[in-house]
Amino acid sequence: MESYTSFAEVYDQFMDNVPYEAWADFLQEILQKEGIRDGLVLDLGCGTGSMTEALAARGYDMIGVDNSEEMLEIAMEKRVETGHDILYLQQDMQAFELYGTVRAVISVCDCVNYLTDPEELEEVFRLVNNYLDPEGIFIFDFNTPYKYRELLGDTTIAENRENASFIWDNYYYEEEKINEYELTLFIREEGEEYYRRYQETHFQRAYTLEEIRELLTRAGLCYLAAFDNYTGNAPSKDSERICVVAREQGKTWKPEKEEKETQKGTKRNE
Repeated sequence: MESYTSFAEVYDQFMDNVPYEAWADFLQEILQKEGIRDGLVLDLGCGTGSMTEALAARGYDMIGVDNSEEMLEIAMEKRVETGHDILYLQQDMQAFELYGTVRAVISVCDCVNYLTDPEELEEVFRLVNNYLDPEGIFIFDFNTPYKYRELLGDTTIAENRENASFIWDNYYYEEEKINEYELTLFIREEGEEYYRRYQETHFQRAYTLEEIRELLTRAGLCYLAAFDNYTGNAPSKDSERICVVAREQGKTWKPEKEEKETQKGTKRNE
């Protein structure tokens, strides 16, 4: 899974249109309905920690996991400013490890779309199920095929800010269900009058709600509900982002590492 490098420095500038506080209110409402008003919550693919901070401010003990060192550095700077006791771990979401279970896992801003192989996404769902408390809750969002095909695919988006600009070229490959992002960044060097040019390429896969439900079930999770974006409305054929709620329903799988350790222990006792 690709991680943001150069883009991390200006990520928050260009994501200032994301209503993190409204999304956090929605997540908190769902968690409270499930009896989760406090305790450990994992933000999987936490990025610069905007949602992690928002939920910490609402009383949850937050853990943030992300693969990008650069994004986590910014998240930790925010932690210093707010004083929230947040644990950040640099780990790939495909192989993350926690010290124990958590009451809930959340993952926002289409992190799951970066898993371009359905089997890899199923493995992440299995890991989530493994690290959830009994009947713990998993809430995440994903971009839909409609968004990639009708809104992003084969389009160019450009934005200019005071200290940075970007050109974002999109190419959607319908047959493979893959959207390619080519980011060209122009970031002003601190204390200088010139801008440095950076390039990054990322890939996301379009999933349907039916595919997501099937992968959740195969991973041992119980699908509960889906919403159009972060609203209480049901998804429609032209939903751009879908928010899904699932529940842990019994551990039937162990991570490969844990399974091997168990097998070793069994052999020693024979």
